[in-house]
Amino acid sequence: MKRFILLATAAGMIGFGLWFSGSNAFKFLAGYMLFQAEKASPAPVAAKKPSQPAVEQRETKTVVYKQRPSFGEKLGDLYIPRLDAVLPIYHGTDEDELEKGVGHYAGSVLPGENDNAVLSGHRDTVFRRIGEVERGDLLIVTTSAGEFTYKVRKFRIVDADDRTVIVPKPRPTLTVTTCYPFRYIGDAPERYIITADLIESKKSEGL
Repeated sequence: MKRFILLATAAGMIGFGLWFSGSNAFKFLAGYMLFQAEKASPAPVAAKKPSQPAVEQRETKTVVYKQRPSFGEKLGDLYIPRLDAVLPIYHGTDEDELEKGVGHYAGSVLPGENDNAVLSGHRDTVFRRIGEVERGDLLIVTTSAGEFTYKVRKFRIVDADDRTVIVPKPRPTLTVTTCYPFRYIGDAPERYIITADLIESKKSEGL
């Protein structure tokens, strides 16, 4: 009797083992084939997000001039109290303008307007003493639109081909540039840059 029970138990365990192995083998085989099928199929292409419309960039500039100057026309005067010097400003930075005084870079705003107004001059003529200007000094520009006072904030020296001198500014700025070193013989390889912020505007009547 005991032998019969042992045989029955053994047969049951063998049968259960065969069933368990077979069912798991089937699941494994099904999973493996599904994996192979997914592997062989092309990867799904992610849906592209609709392109965002370009944001229109508008410059906000306070225009304080009734009429824009012509090239070669005298724009105004630059007064540098530290040097006790009054220098004429001409619209344009070609040699014709720079021979007469300080040149105003035509691609920049006019003095008194929001953004970056750029002035240039020769180091051996109008700006021969520009190196004496110190941080905190005033630069006063007088034009047909009024009187605009700037306070010197910083100095820097850059390569002659550095275009960051004429980049837009978030606030009214006056950038003054000349060749450097000051006593260099020949075409100077660098530029001396003065950056000043507008601190006071006295507009002419009627503007």
